[in-house]
Amino acid sequence: MSGPAPAPAGPRRSHVLYVHFDGTGATAPGRHDALLALLTDITPVVQALPPDAALADVRGALRYFGRDAVDLARLVRLRALALYGTDCTVGVAANPLLARMAAQAGEPGRVREVRPEDAAGFLDRRPVAALPGVGPATARALCAYGLDSVGRLAAAPPATLQRILGAAAGRRLHERARGIDPAPVTRTAPPRSAGAEHRFERDELDADRRRGALLTLADELGFRLRAEGQVARALTLTVRYADRTATTRTRSLPEPTAHTPKLTAAAYALHDALGLQRARVRGLALRAEELTAAELASHQLSFDVREEKARRAEAAADRARRRFGAAAVRPAGSEPPKAA
Repeated sequence: MSGPAPAPAGPRRSHVLYVHFDGTGATAPGRHDALLALLTDITPVVQALPPDAALADVRGALRYFGRDAVDLARLVRLRALALYGTDCTVGVAANPLLARMAAQAGEPGRVREVRPEDAAGFLDRRPVAALPGVGPATARALCAYGLDSVGRLAAAPPATLQRILGAAAGRRLHERARGIDPAPVTRTAPPRSAGAEHRFERDELDADRRRGALLTLADELGFRLRAEGQVARALTLTVRYADRTATTRTRSLPEPTAHTPKLTAAAYALHDALGLQRARVRGLALRAEELTAAELASHQLSFDVREEKARRAEAAADRARRRFGAAAVRPAGSEPPKAA
C-alpha cells in the first residue's frame, strides 16, 4: 500500500511558519511552552518568540508528513484548538520576514501564504510601517521623502536610504523591502528574563553607592543581552533590606532595548521612585523581562549624534570584553560585582 505523495522538492518553496497564538489564554503561564511543544511534534526547528509567537522551519517535515507547508499550518491550528482551546494565526513563506508579514496582513485565526513568486506583489503596496523593524519615527522619516510604501522603498537607490537612515540600517531595510531575509530559523527557546544581583558587604545607606551598583548590574545585563541577540521590554528592580524584607517594582521600557544607558536610566528611575533615604539596603537585583529577539523588535529612529557615538563605543567595549574578559571594560562610577 503506497503512502502519500511526497511534497514537491526545490529550494524556492514555502517552508517557514510564523505562528501567533491568539487570545488571552495564549500568554497564561505555561501555555506558551505547551504550544511550542505542539510545534516541536511537527518539526524540531522551532524558535520561540515570547510571549505568544514562534517560528518553525518545516522543510524536514514536508516529506515526512506528505503535505505542503500550508497543510502543516492548518494542522497546527487544528491541534492548538483541539488540545488547548487556542486559535492561531499562521503566516507561511520562504523566509521568516515574509512569514511574519503574511500573518500580520489580515484578520486573526487564518493561514496566509506568500509564495516566492508572489512576494514582490505582496510587498509592493504594503505601508512601510508594516516592515519588521520600522518604528513610527523611522516610518515618518521615510514618508517625508515620499517612501511611504514597501514598493517605493524597494525601488529607491540604496545610497538614498543610507543617507536617510545610516549605512547599516539603510542597507538592511532595502533588503527587507525586496523580501530578502537571510536569517535562518534558529532552534532555540530564549529565556523570558535574565537577572543579575549585587550584595553589599554591609548594610548600605548611601544612595550613590546603590546607584553605582545599579550601573554595574545594568551594564552586565546589557552585555549579556547584546551577546545573545536579545532585547528587553521591561525591567524589574528588587531591593533587599537588612530586616530580610524586600520591595519589587517593574517598569515597561519605552522600546525594547539592550542598550546599557537606557537600562541604567530605567533602573535609576525605579530606585529613585522608592524614596530610600534611610533604608538599610542589603542587596539589589535587576531583571530584564519579556525578552525577544533583537532583529524582530521595532526601534525608534534617533538623529542624536551622541547616542550613535555611545552605541559605537558600546560595541567596541563588547568586543574588548569578548576578547579579554568581562572585567576588561567597566563604566565609570560602577561598583565591582560581588558574589551573591
